[in-house]
Amino acid sequence: MTDSTQMVNVRYMVDDVQAAIDFYTKHLGFEVITSFPPAFADVARGNLRLLLSGPASSAGRPMPDGVKPGPGGWNRIHLLVDDIEAEVARLRDAGAPFRNDILAGPGGKQVLLQDPSGNVVELFQPAAR
Repeated sequence: MTDSTQMVNVRYMVDDVQAAIDFYTKHLGFEVITSFPPAFADVARGNLRLLLSGPASSAGRPMPDGVKPGPGGWNRIHLLVDDIEAEVARLRDAGAPFRNDILAGPGGKQVLLQDPSGNVVELFQPAAR
């Protein structure tokens, strides 16, 4: 595993910590660092540490105005892939949901995958240079 001082940490709120662990490890190649379902787990891939915080975690507590942190939205982690078509086919065969189909632009191709709580993971294949 990568030196923890060199890691980038991102927190995702999730509805089900174990479902999130299963999704990220089975489908996207993350490794479990710690696991304390139903409250919290963290998983890593390269220099990315993804903190998976369930409703029972301290990060899931309501704010002073009563708003509860929750999953979803449009912010996302961005994972590079070598063959986006093959990755999408593999993930669709496994039942993973997508928000869109593959889009191509001048910088490459991208698609938005959803984890079991609705958090977005962008798969990106850079354009050939």
